[in-house]
Amino acid sequence: MEVTQISKKEFELFKKYIYDNTGIRLADHKATLLKTRLNKRLRELDLNSFKEYYEYLGNNQSEYTKFVNAISTNVTSFFREARQWEFLTKEIENIKARATGKKLRIWSAACSTGEEPYTIAMFLKKEMEEFNDFDIKILASDISHEALIKAKRGIYKGKDIGDLPKHHITNNFIRVGKTDDYKIDDDLVDLVMFREFNLVYGDYSLFGKTQFDLIFCRNVMIYFDNDTKQNVVQNLAKKLKKGGYLFIGHSESLMAHEGLQYVIPSIYKKI
Repeated sequence: MEVTQISKKEFELFKKYIYDNTGIRLADHKATLLKTRLNKRLRELDLNSFKEYYEYLGNNQSEYTKFVNAISTNVTSFFREARQWEFLTKEIENIKARATGKKLRIWSAACSTGEEPYTIAMFLKKEMEEFNDFDIKILASDISHEALIKAKRGIYKGKDIGDLPKHHITNNFIRVGKTDDYKIDDDLVDLVMFREFNLVYGDYSLFGKTQFDLIFCRNVMIYFDNDTKQNVVQNLAKKLKKGGYLFIGHSESLMAHEGLQYVIPSIYKKI
């Protein structure tokens, strides 16, 4: 299978396009990765160069979704970042106490293929004795249309859930026939509302006056430059309820931000 090569000039065109449209800052050493990700699109469209594809992308709005799907990195798993779940286990009583009218609003701001929002639902079901008495809604958003399609289905392979404790599998998944597929329980799926959303250029007012008790925005801001990261954090902080928590990836950190207090690595509280 012949692989089309990408020139430095072509890479710079895509680098600027990606930044202007998604806010993602692509490092120079990512040229090979970009070439690998986009070669499939070139073959499917019968194009001979990345310059041709760049022009095609500019003239065909419907291609943008496929482009974003191709460049997005959707690496995730259930109960990722174990220390954060340990923290939440200790903090759950305080979170419930701050929940106005027994309403909990949570945002998984880069939900990928759904493991994170479904983990949140499973966690709450296990840790809250009054789980059924609370009005719980989980907003799950991502920039990738393709990832969201899989997330909405809520179906995962046995290997995807293999590391989960047995009680989570028994209580929260239903095996699909005799296949190796497992579907999230419908009662948990009903808690989650999926939306396609760009954290950099999206309109946060679309979420109305909702203030979230918890916001998870993990392993996303590593792709942003400092100015973009500050703007995203500012927008997220505005949507966070006083006393609420912002969770980021363990390899990420925030510069001093007015209104957010460092708690432990990767966790910040709105004050």
